[in-house]
Amino acid sequence: MQDLSPQPGDLEPIETASVDELRSLQTERLRWSVRHAYENVPHYRASFDRAGVHPGDIKDLSDLAMLPFTVKADLRENYPFKMFAVPREEVVRIHASSGTTGKPTVVGYTRDDIDAWATVVARSIRAAGGRAGHLLHNAYGYGLFTGGLGAHYGAEKLGCTVIPVSGGMTERQVQLIQDFRPDIIMVTPSYMLSVIDEMERQGIDPRSTSLKVGIFGAEPWTNDMRREMEERLDMHAVDIYGLSEVMGPGVASECVETKDGLHIWEDHFYPEIIDPVTGEVLPDGEVGELVFTSLTKQAMPVIRYRTRDLTRLLPGTARTMRRMEKVTGRTDDMIILRGVNLFPTQIEELVLATRELSPHFQCVLGRDGILDNMTVRVERRESASAEDARQAGALLQRQIKNSIGVTVAVDVVEPAGIERSVGKMRRIVDQRPPR
Repeated sequence: MQDLSPQPGDLEPIETASVDELRSLQTERLRWSVRHAYENVPHYRASFDRAGVHPGDIKDLSDLAMLPFTVKADLRENYPFKMFAVPREEVVRIHASSGTTGKPTVVGYTRDDIDAWATVVARSIRAAGGRAGHLLHNAYGYGLFTGGLGAHYGAEKLGCTVIPVSGGMTERQVQLIQDFRPDIIMVTPSYMLSVIDEMERQGIDPRSTSLKVGIFGAEPWTNDMRREMEERLDMHAVDIYGLSEVMGPGVASECVETKDGLHIWEDHFYPEIIDPVTGEVLPDGEVGELVFTSLTKQAMPVIRYRTRDLTRLLPGTARTMRRMEKVTGRTDDMIILRGVNLFPTQIEELVLATRELSPHFQCVLGRDGILDNMTVRVERRESASAEDARQAGALLQRQIKNSIGVTVAVDVVEPAGIERSVGKMRRIVDQRPPR
């Protein structure tokens, strides 16, 4: 893999500013954001008043803990535009979640918001090794989902040439990678696996492609998955983080020279880690639920938004700004099986450590009488015989029992036996009947 470390002059001054300079800027912007939300969003005015807190009480970053949390239900209750802090006519773009579990969560952007978003995405792509003039294959979905357009505007702001492929049409994805020879691909990690599989089906060696960097996000993925990607593609695999309620992709990104966690762009987003049960703010270094407060958003500021993502905050390395560890899971993705808490990423680590099994797997939940059960459905690799795969499945079952402490069934299926995703992979399939 090429050395893509930044050169002198590549970084914005804020990326290497002193911690004191950064905290001073954050405090100034936090006070503005809290006042902006209180004065212009009825939900925040009522919420702050119930908590007995006024924007004038927020004098320091530590005072943020006095304010109530914002949760996804608040956004749904104020559907569609009641969380906007500017007149609807000043909103130049609207995005929304899929709404598969209820009303979609709607987010809006002013022209300045779009520019700020493009700036942090451009910063993220540069941190991953992208440069002006690079050809970028964008396979995130376009539309109401923030991934496609968020990546697109940021790549253009950096000076990249964008190929707006969007998701799906996997054979065509491979053709365009072969014909256009892009330097960078932005896509979900699970769909990248599908693209790699299609390359191999066509007899193309994935390591022979022009790709130098893969920027993967929108779902949790492990360092074992990184090694799988980098080995199969001979390129750097770098993590990017974001969520539509806070902005979209580009809230945080790994730096290619370290790959040691995602630097949060703290000049725009202030992070906290809380105990997901008590809501208590935890010190840096402790694992808990990630909470964000926007510092510069005009159309839809968010104050102490609970992301449900589990991680911890660490000191900056390649940049001054703090890092967040790779997300290990979400509180709403946690499976409680016979009293044991587990996450799909734990299963992923064990699957990837078993060379006869492919990274394509699902956790299928069922029920025997009153007791829940789980079957890990996983594909064998093309290179593995049926007997080797059967033995690998038995080994995986033992490893899950020994390392996680729960008994599950393992069903090893033929290659291509697991549904493919063109976006986020559906890792959990809940087939339990309602109680």
